[in-house]
Amino acid sequence: MTSLSFYKKHLKTDFSAGLVVFLIALPLCLGISMASGAPLFAGVISGILGGILVGLLSNSQVNVSGPAASVALVVFTAIGTLGSFEAVLLAVVVAGLIQITMGVIGAGTIAYFFPSSMIKGILASIGLMLIIKQVPHAFGYDQNFKDSVAFPVGDEKSNAFSELLQVANGVNYGAVLITLISLMIIVLWDNPRLKARSAFFKFFPAALAAVVASVGLNELFTLYIPALALNATHLVELPTAASMSEFFGFFATPKFDEIFNPKIYSVALSIAFIASLESLLSTEAGDKLDPYRRRTDTNRELKAQGFGNIVAGLVGGLPITAVIVRTSANVSSGGRTKASTIIHGTIMLICVISIPTLLNKIPLASLSAVLFVVGYKLTSFALYREVFQQGIRQFAPFIATIVAVLYSDLITGIMIGAAVSIFTILKDSYRTTFFKEEEQRTDRNIHKFVLSEEVTFLNKATIMMALESIPEDSIVVIDGSRSMNIDDDVLEIFEDFKQTSKERNIELSFRDLEKFYLRSPTFADRWEGRSDETSAHKSPPQD
Repeated sequence: MTSLSFYKKHLKTDFSAGLVVFLIALPLCLGISMASGAPLFAGVISGILGGILVGLLSNSQVNVSGPAASVALVVFTAIGTLGSFEAVLLAVVVAGLIQITMGVIGAGTIAYFFPSSMIKGILASIGLMLIIKQVPHAFGYDQNFKDSVAFPVGDEKSNAFSELLQVANGVNYGAVLITLISLMIIVLWDNPRLKARSAFFKFFPAALAAVVASVGLNELFTLYIPALALNATHLVELPTAASMSEFFGFFATPKFDEIFNPKIYSVALSIAFIASLESLLSTEAGDKLDPYRRRTDTNRELKAQGFGNIVAGLVGGLPITAVIVRTSANVSSGGRTKASTIIHGTIMLICVISIPTLLNKIPLASLSAVLFVVGYKLTSFALYREVFQQGIRQFAPFIATIVAVLYSDLITGIMIGAAVSIFTILKDSYRTTFFKEEEQRTDRNIHKFVLSEEVTFLNKATIMMALESIPEDSIVVIDGSRSMNIDDDVLEIFEDFKQTSKERNIELSFRDLEKFYLRSPTFADRWEGRSDETSAHKSPPQD
């Protein structure tokens, strides 16, 4: 599928998809740089490297990599902890080395060992802090907020929430208007009815439309209402070069004399963990979106991301991860090979070299509006409702992770969330995931999986590998008659296997799983049209 002829066949759609991804990625690269407290050029560097370098090294045909909102909070905190962005670049290099090591030792399945509720909690907490951090730019306030909502202790007199009250002392009404209009454009632009009426609204991203409108609006303010016009401190500030040699002089280098600072390694571990987790989850999602159902080597993906982060750290870029928003846009726009992500990085490189003056007219307020929407998608009301409806087993680690991250830091929050998650299942979790019974037949062999009483997220990897090891032309029966609880994480594996089993000519039967599907808000509708003792494909074999 990935022969030269296959690339040629899809070059036209890949180019179109690469252009769409570029239009989505450019404002996000700038916005994530702003949220990270790093130079805006850093996000663009990572967008270019994520597209070209990681695109070449990864064996995923649909993944798109670049700076992600999930690491923005880590970088922002790290700059304060380490004292400079150059020191953070050293941590990014070390994080890349950690990721390559993880790929070499085969840690590509690490994402399967974290419950989805905890992962959602991590992303939701990042979304909340992302929103809080954008308030100064949205109101034209000239100071950044603290990176924690923890109650003040010692000499501290405020936290991120209490500082929200200070915005009233420095509101720029031009910035407020640009923020509100940008938000309105994004919300209206993404309306499904509008996209159904015109293909233009599907092709041209809402974020870019808001950015273009904000540039025009600020130019109007400059000409006709100078009191509302934003000055240079509230606009994008990318360096402009008169020559290629001057352009390459804009790249930053790590502060290598910090190599013996133990804080470097703490930050590197945080970056490596979050970047790897997001990359692996995005890769898993990207494989599901891929119309050709190609499987990505997750260990190779870790190595590709690690190498990308080493180079990003050496030249002044933000941490790189695979990003599901850009990946899904790539697939939906017709991207079928890695050429599309390489094209998007190449277009970004050309634009940064050729039109930096135009990019420097973008108001930071419009980027804050884009990040408000990104943050809300990570921490929406619907997400809280969905996890709450899944019961205390899912909601407890979810909310514990959010609170712990907000009131401490990312690594502490992850450890607390994991501890709560483990506590809720250890008391009734069985070491044995399932009992496997096999029956040899002359035509087709039967593999019967009798699930144990408690089947949780800790059993994901075992079940997934057992199902993937089933040979083609077999009969598989998944029996939940002995089970008291089956997590949604495991039901998702069953649903994925149901899709791939058809391609492998495997007859799949479910027994006594109806109650677990019907009580799940996520999978209840998937059971419609089935009944227990009825195969997903054909009638099951009788005992």
